[in-house]
Amino acid sequence: MTLSGSLFMMLVSSLILAQSTSQNPETGRTDGTLFPVYDLVKELGAMREKQGAMETRLKESESQIVELKSKETTSVAFAATSGGGREGAAIGPFGTDRTLVFRRVLSNLGNGYNSETGVFTAPVAGTYYFFMSHHAGGQHIVSLTLIRNSDAIVQTYDHASTADTADNGSNAAVLQLQQGDLVYVRLDANTHVWGNDLVTTFSGFLL
Repeated sequence: MTLSGSLFMMLVSSLILAQSTSQNPETGRTDGTLFPVYDLVKELGAMREKQGAMETRLKESESQIVELKSKETTSVAFAATSGGGREGAAIGPFGTDRTLVFRRVLSNLGNGYNSETGVFTAPVAGTYYFFMSHHAGGQHIVSLTLIRNSDAIVQTYDHASTADTADNGSNAAVLQLQQGDLVYVRLDANTHVWGNDLVTTFSGFLL
């Protein structure tokens, strides 16, 4: 335990009183030494300051340990594909933007991803990594946008082409999320991708 302020002052006062009542006028101490009480008070003050600094560092270390334990017990990671079997089919084009639902779930630690809506909801605050990829035919535009809440973050895009029969693309982002933030992939209006159990994917995890 540290010396409280009042206890410390009481000790200082007692030492000063002892010096004033027993001081030798020639030496400053009855035992003949030249070590005044003032130096002892300084030493005690320095010791008290060091002890306070040690307690501060100890509290910081305890906070770091608690944070590390929290991260150890909080595992958040998911991976999903668009689904539709091994053959699959085109998804889109549609006349309006749509949330692309990745129905085949490969993993979902922390249960943040909803395979019915296609939306990931952050179960805890933190820094997350997200990745999306697509495969598509070349006859239509491909445009997938990663959305955080209502903000567009990154996009994967490919122009329509009669010469190019198939397209592949991907993009990724590292995002700082608050608990409850939503992240999903939007299939933009009048665009398409190819969906099956192996291609067109969405994944993410807590760093």
